[in-house]
Order: sequence, then structure tokens, then C-alpha cells
Amino acid sequence: MIDKIELFTQNSIRINGDSSTIYVDPFRIKEETHDADYVLITHQHYDHFSPEDIRKVIKNTTIVVAPESMIDDAMELQREVKAVVGVKPGVYREIDGLELETIPAYNTIKPFHPKRAEWVGYILRLEGKRIYIAGDTGATREAKKVKCDIAMVPVGGTYTMDTKRAAELINIIRPEYAIPTHYGSVVGKKTDGQTFAALVKSPVKVVEKMQYFE
Repeated sequence: MIDKIELFTQNSIRINGDSSTIYVDPFRIKEETHDADYVLITHQHYDHFSPEDIRKVIKNTTIVVAPESMIDDAMELQREVKAVVGVKPGVYREIDGLELETIPAYNTIKPFHPKRAEWVGYILRLEGKRIYIAGDTGATREAKKVKCDIAMVPVGGTYTMDTKRAAELINIIRPEYAIPTHYGSVVGKKTDGQTFAALVKSPVKVVEKMQYFE
């Protein structure tokens, strides 16, 4: 499953599953692919909810999933896709064949992502694996309880966890693989992935997936 995950700028992710193609927070997409079966949005900041980039990947059968708290913004895409579905933090949903859980995503010591905004990370259940895409978050109590096989966590600091706190979280939840996100462009240094990897303890395997920096 790890080989089916692509990471672009920030938290822009594509998962090429056996039966579907899933994007999370598409941003600075370079090509128009129109191959998305699902587009999942974690929150409404411009580098995570970019209608311009979403339009490069959607087709008329795409399902867009977004936090209910920003559903009015997401409904801008309603006429271009099959459906726009709102989700709250802390729930399990099965949406047209896609199984997912939402994890609250918020800052504990910074003001940028307040808990009251009800933004989310996602755990996707795909091909027998649980893939946690944390979104913009700190090392919250909810994140520390996540059980997953693959964890994609922000490491760039400023608006999210930095490399040290992200590694501390991974060392608590102990997935098989950890993929650092959200560094090297808008925030963070290009070397943050390596710094994070050095702080993560065995047997967790860190895989750097960032394909391009801006």
C-alpha cells in the first residue's frame, strides 16, 4: 500500500487504490488528470482547500468530502461532481464504498487551527490497511489514540507540529510506516523530512514521499 501513495506540495496527496483514486487537499497540481473518485478536504485554508486545484482532478462522478463547518465553501463544486458530503470530527462513515473515520485536527498551543472549527484528519480503510492523514494538527490527545498502519503527519512547524513533536506522536502510535508532510514549501525546510526520520524510533519505517517543493 505504501507504494500507492503519492505526496506533492504541503498535504496534497494521491492514493491510487485498487478500486479507486483518492486525493486529499489537492494543491499546486501541475497536470489536469480528472481521475479522482474521491477528494477529501481537511480544512478550508487556501493550501488545503483550493477549488482551482480540485477542478484539475475531479470528474462528474467524483465525491467530495469536507468538514461540515466549511460545507458552504465546498458546495461551490456541487454542480461539477456527483456529491459533496459533510463530516464532523470523531465519526465513522461509509461513503459510496469508501470507509473512513474522522479525527479532530487542531492546535493545542497555537491559534491557527482552533478545535471549535471542527476540522479533521482522516483514517482511510483501504485494502486491509488503515491510513491516517492527520491534516494540520498538533499532537492532540485524539491523535495519540490513533491506531493505523500508515501515518501521514505534518512536520513543518509554524501552523502544525514540528519535527520533534511529530516524531513524538509517531513514537506513541507506532504505525508500520510514517510519511512526513507539510514541509519544504509554504512552511518548513526541505530537510525537515530527514530530521523527522532521525527522531522516529525503530521499528517504525519513515518513507519520504514529497515529490516536489515550491
